[in-house]
Amino acid sequence: MKKVLVLEDESSIRGFVVINLRRSGYEPIEAETGEQALAQLRANPDIRVALLDVMLPDIDGFEVCRRIRATDSKIGIIMLTAKSQEMDKVTGLMTGADDYVTKPFSPAELTARIDALFRRTGGADEPEQDTICNEPFRLNTRNRTLEKNGERIRLTQIEFSITKLFMENPGKALSREDIFKAVWGREYDGDLKTVDVNIRRLRIKLEDNPTQPTYITTVWGFGYKWGF
Repeated sequence: MKKVLVLEDESSIRGFVVINLRRSGYEPIEAETGEQALAQLRANPDIRVALLDVMLPDIDGFEVCRRIRATDSKIGIIMLTAKSQEMDKVTGLMTGADDYVTKPFSPAELTARIDALFRRTGGADEPEQDTICNEPFRLNTRNRTLEKNGERIRLTQIEFSITKLFMENPGKALSREDIFKAVWGREYDGDLKTVDVNIRRLRIKLEDNPTQPTYITTVWGFGYKWGF
């Protein structure tokens, strides 16, 4: 059974999510506080996707996300945000979330987002080529790791997918739409700002000076390019 952590302090919303996840073939693991969520993750290390509400009675969802990412770069994380709070979306992505869903949301939308993350966090056929090298970077597509000058860089699944796309297309300008469709899927309905936030996060991890990027460069009015 595919386990999904559901962190939501409002029992009515949590119950609604749990029912629909079960109908879609998932095994929901419930939590109503941040500390409960972290305990559930320790007790269920096979959880592959976590839904994190932002507003919680103890620590907020952003802090839960930070703590998860401090020890686990592989798990998929979706933030549940209020529709009116645009900064919640950006903050969630910058703290390590892969995606966000705004309340109120439909069961079909939420399930589609979870399905997409499950596909990225495991189960896909291994590619024929195991390693892509663009000095000083070395990306291993089998164990999904990235090294810079021999030192490991922790990436989320989304960050890995974007980096892989860039390293497979060195010197090619990729539009935001190109990146979005390649990483999130053509059928995925989302905001192109998600691409920009993830690029910003990647630059912090990959660049010597994120304010003057040399690896992921901006093609103004279009998108981005792997600067080799």
